[in-house]
Amino acid sequence: MKYYAEITGWGDEAKAFLKELNYIILFNDNAPSELAEISILHSTGEMKGDIEVGDTIIIAEKAFEVTAVGDEAQKTFKELGHATINFAGRDVPDLPGHIMLKGDEALTEDDIVKGAKIEIY
Repeated sequence: MKYYAEITGWGDEAKAFLKELNYIILFNDNAPSELAEISILHSTGEMKGDIEVGDTIIIAEKAFEVTAVGDEAQKTFKELGHATINFAGRDVPDLPGHIMLKGDEALTEDDIVKGAKIEIY
């Protein structure tokens, strides 16, 4: 396992990104308030390796394959627990801070609950 954390909360606008744009913004639960408003907050975990294409990310018991990792995503995730998790499944990131995923089952707003796990393998 490269990473483990649990969802601790979310800002008022965080779930709207999933519903409307098919992505979520992750941040450690010590995020500044203006960023916490738009983020899914999680406990601070230790990265034990880089996130790479082909890795599996499990969010709330749903598994996704990493299809691309933006140039900034490694650094911000290691330092701040911050990345945009984009479920479009493309092999090129939309933006430097995006981690692109694809999976058989979509993440939904109902999956985002306190205590849900975020794991990277």
